[in-house]
Amino acid sequence: MKVPRLVATLVTALLAGCGPATVATGDPSPSAVRNAPQRAYAVGVQQFVVDPGGPRPLPVTVWYPAAAPATLPAPIPATRPAASTAAPNAPVVRPGAPVAAGRFPVVIYSHGLRALPEMHAPLITRWAAAGFVVAAPTFPRTNQRARDFTRDDVRNQPADCWRLIRQLVRLDTRLSDPLAGHLAVDRIAAAGHSAGGYTTAGMFSAGHSARLRAGIVLAGGELPGGFAGPVAPLLFVHGSADPTVPESVGRAAYAHAPGPAAFLSLTGQNHGAYLTPGHAGFPQVLATTTDFLRWTLYDDRAALHRLPTDAHLPNVTTLTTHHLPPLTPVTLPPPALGRSWSSGAGRMGQITWIGHHGSMIDRVGLPRSPGVLG
Repeated sequence: MKVPRLVATLVTALLAGCGPATVATGDPSPSAVRNAPQRAYAVGVQQFVVDPGGPRPLPVTVWYPAAAPATLPAPIPATRPAASTAAPNAPVVRPGAPVAAGRFPVVIYSHGLRALPEMHAPLITRWAAAGFVVAAPTFPRTNQRARDFTRDDVRNQPADCWRLIRQLVRLDTRLSDPLAGHLAVDRIAAAGHSAGGYTTAGMFSAGHSARLRAGIVLAGGELPGGFAGPVAPLLFVHGSADPTVPESVGRAAYAHAPGPAAFLSLTGQNHGAYLTPGHAGFPQVLATTTDFLRWTLYDDRAALHRLPTDAHLPNVTTLTTHHLPPLTPVTLPPPALGRSWSSGAGRMGQITWIGHHGSMIDRVGLPRSPGVLG
């Protein structure tokens, strides 16, 4: 398939969006969520179908923190080596395992064209081990096994995701369901790859529920009229040599994001090899996305501070940001590139201006090359 055709088709298909379908989720009530986990969980998995008797049944696979001891109960480190090339081992997944005690934020994960949720298990299960419930729908007309595969049906997928969210809100109060009482349905992020990335962007339409607090777009792009409604942090991940959805598409979406945003570029990489363990950049993608989810859904400021370090691998990754909360609050005169500063603790650094709010910087980089974080 030619690149312009795929991108144009996805954008056209999603123009209809699903704005009105996003609002009927009720006002979220604050849930009792613990602090961000410091140890890895074992992982359980279960499946159910949303609207099984309706015109558009939606099979869903849910990976979640399980009560059984983790195979590798190592602590989640406060810091990681900047040039790490290893990722945590895959957790053992136990179907039907009891859910761990407590409430956990929710991630809605959308697959791409001719794909399935389990194809993204290496990433999804590690998010679950880090303390997130990941619910991944199998879209009826774009999945790998669809009998009537229809690329244009992507336009209906954001509404599918909101149907899933409404179902999860109901499940959390249904005492007979294993997930009841374990879902922090006021702390939801959307994530997706390729067409699933466009689906994710489509959820941030005008009038979307405040339950949706963050988004991760993997090798996807923006929709016309998207990124409306309540401002939410967004993370974009893209290979610089993506032949399917060019990186310029993702960068344009990043540039239009109205709120806090970050863009992780993987030098010379294609449409998604970096999502597979053993490929260059996978540890950085895993660490960066996990940090982002911990910050946005657990209010873990330490995870926000780790983002530049965890994303950094020379000659492999480059991280740019705008409108993120300052990593170090420093009061400054009007912006000036290359301005030196002192932390007061004998550490000198150089300021890189990506955006400016009043007198606060968006990012402080300790001695390293100026410009973007690479």
